[in-house]
Amino acid sequence: MPTQNESPAKESHFLAILSRLKYIERWSLMRNSRPENLSEHSLEVAMIAHMLCVIGNVRHGRHLDAAHAALLGMYHDASEIITGDMPTPVKYFNGKIRDAYKGVEAQAERRLLSTLPDDLRPEFVQAFSADDGADGRYVARLVKAADKLSALIKCLEERAAGNTEFATAEASTLRKLEDMRVELPEVDDFMDEFLPSYGSTLDQLL
Repeated sequence: MPTQNESPAKESHFLAILSRLKYIERWSLMRNSRPENLSEHSLEVAMIAHMLCVIGNVRHGRHLDAAHAALLGMYHDASEIITGDMPTPVKYFNGKIRDAYKGVEAQAERRLLSTLPDDLRPEFVQAFSADDGADGRYVARLVKAADKLSALIKCLEERAAGNTEFATAEASTLRKLEDMRVELPEVDDFMDEFLPSYGSTLDQLL
């Protein structure tokens, strides 16, 4: 509460805007057995990205900031609160559309960050952005891989539910991940050790 000589703090809408991630559904062009929203997808990407960095540090002698990777994953789709979730076939139809949409996403991200108080904003600008340097760029690649792994997990869950709608998406996502695992041993480890468990019942997992 401000004292007599202090002006009241300016209201910030940042977290209230982020809370709307739960209203944005992914895979909007496809029939889903269970809808997936951006909030749950973002958490899953954050957890997978964190795991990939831990694998890299423990097994492959890297020095990656796993906590920052989790933040990047958590906020990686935050701009879509403003832009909406553009379906992948549309977003990547050609280079011009892809580049234009990236520009729109960047502008939306800046608009979102502008709702923060001035003194807090630098911390969140950092949380939304990959660090400079080789390790930072590698972390960014692992976050992208985590995004693809989350998409593949969704496809596997839909197939397990008897929904064939995701068959093409599963095949194309798997091809991209097979390419990634050649260059990113962390992805290779994840797909061998963690991916097979998805789709199992809780009784089977425990």
